[in-house]
Amino acid sequence: MQERFRPAIKYFGDIISVGQRLLQGARILGIPVIVTEQYPKGLGSTVQEIDLTGVKLVLPKSKFSMVLPEVEAALAEIPGVRSVVLFGVETHVCIQQTALELVGRGIEVHIVADATSSRSMMDRMFALERLARTGIIVTTSEAVLLQLVADKDHPKFKEIQNLIKASAPESGLLSKV
Repeated sequence: MQERFRPAIKYFGDIISVGQRLLQGARILGIPVIVTEQYPKGLGSTVQEIDLTGVKLVLPKSKFSMVLPEVEAALAEIPGVRSVVLFGVETHVCIQQTALELVGRGIEVHIVADATSSRSMMDRMFALERLARTGIIVTTSEAVLLQLVADKDHPKFKEIQNLIKASAPESGLLSKV
């Protein structure tokens, strides 16, 4: 979610808002976050609205998939990683290629549809459909956050509940219905 994408990506403001909510949830729950930036020299860094405080790694990349040797090493350092949550841009390029590569490595992938977009709604929606057909879990930010706490008795439930009290913006997903 880099600066140069701002004018081109559909519902960019909405997905930034939802992405920030997911990052807050990750910080609350102590979940490691890995960020990649597509060619930041030309496309700029992650937008200022996204608070990267405490992320495990921020890496530049030119490859569309974020599965780089440094990312694989960082994942290997996290004990028991069986699944990942992906969000960002563009759904049909970087998100899709990353998801397919991770699934090929035996990792369960959850894509947060309301925090993922493309320049074209057609590309976005076809990518989400393709990914779902390949067994990747296409979900929403609220569903992910509540799945991570799993129970109202979770010690961090109230903090997560405060994050989701206001519904996430629909980010253009309902236009398909």
